[in-house]
Amino acid sequence: MAKNHSIDAKVYNTADNGAWSMADMLGYFAKHGPMRVSDLHIKVGTQPAYRVDGNLMKLRGEMITPQIAEALVYSLLTDKQAEEYQTTNNCDASFHHSNLQFRINVFRDNDGISIAIRALGMTVPSLEQIGFPNDVWQDIVKLQQGLVLVTGITGAGKSTTIASFISQISEKRACRIITLEDPIEYILRQNNAMISQREVGRDVDTFNTGLRAVLREDPDIIFVGEMRDQQTIAMTLMAAETGHLVFSTLHTRDVTGAITRILDYFPPERQDEVRNQLSLGLAYVVSQKLVPKKDGTGRIIAMEILNNNYAVANLIRTGKLEQLYSQLQTKTRNKPDEKMITLEKHLARLVKQKKVDLLEAQKWANDYKCFIDAMSMVDE
Repeated sequence: MAKNHSIDAKVYNTADNGAWSMADMLGYFAKHGPMRVSDLHIKVGTQPAYRVDGNLMKLRGEMITPQIAEALVYSLLTDKQAEEYQTTNNCDASFHHSNLQFRINVFRDNDGISIAIRALGMTVPSLEQIGFPNDVWQDIVKLQQGLVLVTGITGAGKSTTIASFISQISEKRACRIITLEDPIEYILRQNNAMISQREVGRDVDTFNTGLRAVLREDPDIIFVGEMRDQQTIAMTLMAAETGHLVFSTLHTRDVTGAITRILDYFPPERQDEVRNQLSLGLAYVVSQKLVPKKDGTGRIIAMEILNNNYAVANLIRTGKLEQLYSQLQTKTRNKPDEKMITLEKHLARLVKQKKVDLLEAQKWANDYKCFIDAMSMVDE
């Protein structure tokens, strides 16, 4: 690895377990599982900290020095990645260890080199295991075209949900799937589909240039890791309009915010055009959060789901986004053009099922009053 640093070098002294290497630190994820232990943060001037069930917990041990930080961080980087970090003070990478895939971001802060490591299981969970509040996922995997957005804050499991969709489709359908990711997170099995996973910065320069190339590569299904700029959003919408099934992610807390965020990337004179594109090309928006379980054994998913039926498409086209929530509240029946749910209703259901504590659910709800209303109407 970079500068001949070894992942097995015992460079960090813990208080309880002797000297640890970076391999030992990554092994902690495998021991407890990435659903419980999701992240590791290393920075100069403090102890390493794991994110366990959503909360940071520091290791008992010595403070990280610049020398220890470099030895740990560089053991995960190739020479090329180390050079990128030294040139730009930032580097994205992925790493495979202990049957887990890790997403890595190396950066410089006021104290020196730092790293954030996200653990991803090598085995993609099934859609049944994800925790959907209804069977809408069965309709999504049957789609032939349109845009499916999965939104949520960082660490909400968006990539896992999309990987589950793609894996399910790959099992059932002989089709061509091409992904653009930054970096690649889950290694997807081919099964009946033919899957090409391309990494931004390694296989393509940017999402935008990758999308331009993908449209000439005969895909049936495209996964765009993140819609992060106007050009990428425009190309993604065009791909959905031209007969492809497209999955992508956005960092928003609810489904209405996803529509608003997309529109905000464009100047006022183009927003009517984009609203029309969304009304025609959007299929579903799934917004999700990972909420601590009541029994303390990990986290459980809570979702808000928007189905772009005729009424929703009309609201998007005419810019009446404030009325979308009422569609989520009322179009909940088990029919193909409904199957919607608010985050508050799903949280209330999880509370009634004794899976999430009431106070915890209140904390994660987007709208406290709507959550209280949902609690009074939901059975189990």
